[in-house]
Order: sequence, then structure tokens, then C-alpha cells
Amino acid sequence: MKKLIIFTLFFLSISLIFGEDGTIFRFLFNKGDRLSMVSRVEEDVFLNGRELPHATILNRISMEITDVDKNGRGKTEATFMTSESFSDLGFFTAAGWEEHKSESVFWRSRTGEFEISDEYFMPIVRDIPIFPQKAVKIGDTWQENGYEAEDFRRNYNIPNPVKVPFTAQYTYVKDEEKTDENGNKRTLSVISAKYSLMFENPISDDYIVNMATDPPVSTMGYSNRTIWFDNERGQIDHYVEDFRIVIETFTGNTAIFRGRTTTEVTEYKPSATDENLKLVQDEVKSLGLSDVSVEKSDKGLRISLQNIQFEPDSANLIPSERAKIREIAKILRKFPNDILVSGHTASAGDELSCQELSEERADAVARYIENLGVRTRTHIFTEGFGSRQPVGDNETEEGRAKNRRVELTILDK
Repeated sequence: MKKLIIFTLFFLSISLIFGEDGTIFRFLFNKGDRLSMVSRVEEDVFLNGRELPHATILNRISMEITDVDKNGRGKTEATFMTSESFSDLGFFTAAGWEEHKSESVFWRSRTGEFEISDEYFMPIVRDIPIFPQKAVKIGDTWQENGYEAEDFRRNYNIPNPVKVPFTAQYTYVKDEEKTDENGNKRTLSVISAKYSLMFENPISDDYIVNMATDPPVSTMGYSNRTIWFDNERGQIDHYVEDFRIVIETFTGNTAIFRGRTTTEVTEYKPSATDENLKLVQDEVKSLGLSDVSVEKSDKGLRISLQNIQFEPDSANLIPSERAKIREIAKILRKFPNDILVSGHTASAGDELSCQELSEERADAVARYIENLGVRTRTHIFTEGFGSRQPVGDNETEEGRAKNRRVELTILDK
């Protein structure tokens, strides 16, 4: 009798996931889980038919599940950061990230619905995907409502997000097998999600103000997403989105934005712990690496390469520094987190040249660890600070050596 009960409970648990005739898709939230979502947007912009420079936009979202209620909803605390480049160099200067940084807190149900206060403007697209209550089979379709939360604070002084509704059309396309870097195989379900937008933007009643600011009066467009969902883990693995948005302004100008977004979602564990700090410090010592220190920061676990040597007035690493970075790469591979490379210079010459040199050197180190296979370029970020953040006295050679450094941060936020 006991074996029969156990078998019945096991069968019921399996049927809740896969259904008796199809699959029941559900998000799964566990308190303490941490996710990193990195999106790369390749965007072309046309203003009144004239093509503007190609834009590459990088968004990084770090998320932590801080609570799970009795219905399985997960409470997420998230940090959103973004940077933009008008050339396809592959890396992104993050110096402007702090001004575009935003925090958000929201609940999400197991079927995908958001519950979020009007004080938060991120994420922009909400309630996608939404899964049906019933099991679905390959080829089945369904539709659910969602919305975009538009931010009109700067242009229109509207204090809360303007919610633009849409109805998304979903199709369960197929299943695919994915093999990760450790050789483990997982089944991902491919889901298509498409929606269109057409709405009138709120504008001022003041004709003179409208003529001066030329606000958008209407927005039209579409989004076609292909989502790879890991139903065993209860999370999105990655997705690709093709989009086209047309904005018409008060004076008749037309702007067209079209492009593709590729997004990866990865799980990670906090790096800036006492245990990891000691572990990495001990490894640095055992490898015999000089001028290398390790410490915890507000962003993660930071490895500082002081007195890093480049060819004079350049961003070309000398051979001994490449050898040192190859050893540090062994440490970085042990963490699945994204990596931030920060460049610093000693005070020499004007600050503009110091700033440019710090960015170039951070970029050179980032490219080198990417070539070593530590991370793909989408998961390595760069920033430069010139000589604005000294840790030593620029009046002494010892102090200048400390200031001439590159920091590698294993990112938590």
C-alpha cells in the first residue's frame, strides 16, 4: 500500500509538469536564486528616411529572488544598467552606466504575470511570456494580454509609467536539446510570442510648447520573439527578438527604429563572500603573482592588477603581463558571473588623454581574457576612470605604480 501511494504521488508530480496530454509551463522561483540577464541590441535608426549611425546597446540586469509566497510567486529585487555605442567594437564603455542605473522590485506569478508598483519603470515589457493554465502540445496556440511601461518623465513630466497594452499571440513551436559547457543535456521548449503596438502618446495642450519640443504623438510597431524556455528549471534560457517601431512627432517628423535583441539568462552565486575572498587570495599567493590584490567591493569580488605594464603610451600588453593574466584567467573560469574590467592611470598629462588611455587599456585586457575563452564578449564589460580614482600618492613612483592598474571584478550587481 505504501509503495502504491508513493508511486501515485510521483505520477501526479510528473503530470503537473508535463500534463496528461501536453506540457504545463510554469516559472519556478527559489528564495536566494540569482540571475543575470544580458541583452545586446543591434539597432538601425532612420529619421525622415535618412539613416543614422548604427547603435549597439547593451543591457545588464542582475536579479535576486528575495521571497516566495504560498502561491509560488517570486519577489525579485533587480538592478538595471545600460550603455550604448555607435560602433561595432564588441565591448562597451560603462562610464555612463551609473546615470542610467535603476532599481526595481516586483512579484511574478508562476504563469508569468507581474505585480509591480508605479514607482518602478523597469522592466519595460511586462507579462511576456504568459503561460496558459492548461497543458499545451507542440503546435498549440494561445493569446494573453501584456503591456509596455513607457517612461515619459523627462519629456512630459508624467510621474508614473504610461502603460501601453498589447495582446500577444503565442505558439508552442518545438523542443530542442541543448548541451552546456559541462556536457550536460537539457530540453528547451521553443515558444513564439508576437504582438503589435498602436497608441497615441500623451502630449501637452500648449501649442507653443509642442512646436518647441516636437513630442511624439503616435507610436506603432511590432515585436516578434522566439523564447527558449527551460521548464525543468522554470526559467527562460535565452530569447531573440526582432522589432520595428515607428514614431511620429507633433511637427510631422518620422523616426523608425528596427533591429534585433539577443538575450541570455544565466544563474550565478555571490562572489564577494569571505570564503571566496580567502580562496582567491590563497590562489594568487600560490601562483606567485606580484602586484595583485583581492578584495570585496559593492559590485563583487575585485582582483586588482597594480603596476600593470603596457608598451609606452599604448594599450599593448607586454609579454610578462599577458602571462600574469593567463594565470588569473584560471581563477576567473571558476565563477560563472559576468566580468567588469576597469582601467586606471597615474596622473600624467591632461585628464582627457588619461581617460582615453584607461579605456583603451581596459578594453585590451578585456579582449585578451575573451580570447583566452574566459567569457564571451557579451559577458565582459569595460570602463575607464583616467586618473580620477588614485589609491596611491601620485608624487611618488611607488604611488604612481599603484594607481597604474586594471581591476577585474567578478560581478554580483
